[in-house]
Amino acid sequence: MTEPPDPSSTPVPPAPPWQHPAAREWEKLRGDCRITTGRVKGPGGQHRNKVETAVTIEHLPTGVRASASERRSQAENRRVAQRRLRRALAIEHREPPGDPRALAAAVAPYRTGSGLRVSEDNPDFPTVLAAVLDLLAWHEQQIGPAATQLEVSTGQLVRFLKRVPAAWEHVNRVRRQAGLHPLR
Repeated sequence: MTEPPDPSSTPVPPAPPWQHPAAREWEKLRGDCRITTGRVKGPGGQHRNKVETAVTIEHLPTGVRASASERRSQAENRRVAQRRLRRALAIEHREPPGDPRALAAAVAPYRTGSGLRVSEDNPDFPTVLAAVLDLLAWHEQQIGPAATQLEVSTGQLVRFLKRVPAAWEHVNRVRRQAGLHPLR
């Protein structure tokens, strides 16, 4: 008669992939978006008023939009709008993971010691931000369990969130709705 395997010796299966729209490369995300161009009024001279340089991008499945019109080039405004859309998706859209380990895995490359180190200019910043916010949602906005899952200190997690005012406001709004005190 064979004995069942010892559960402590069974390897833990890898976390299933987590696919937040903000984590997708632009080439893949573009298929779910509507991009419109237009003219804007205001300062900028004749060039700005005669050429459609303003760009608005809407992620159709979520309705999240971002736009840019401050540059004189449509191509530059498109790049700015793409960055803004990924950041807006990270903040406004929650994509619950099947397994929270997938979120911790998405953040792991940017963990140093007890903190998170990723520049806001890094193309992966929206991915890290979305993973942090989704993990907070998974843990019902509780900073302690989310920080433990990410293997960072609660203070470092709070400092990371404070770097992005819109994310900070989002977390505190959701916490208030859940009857929790806002973070300071």
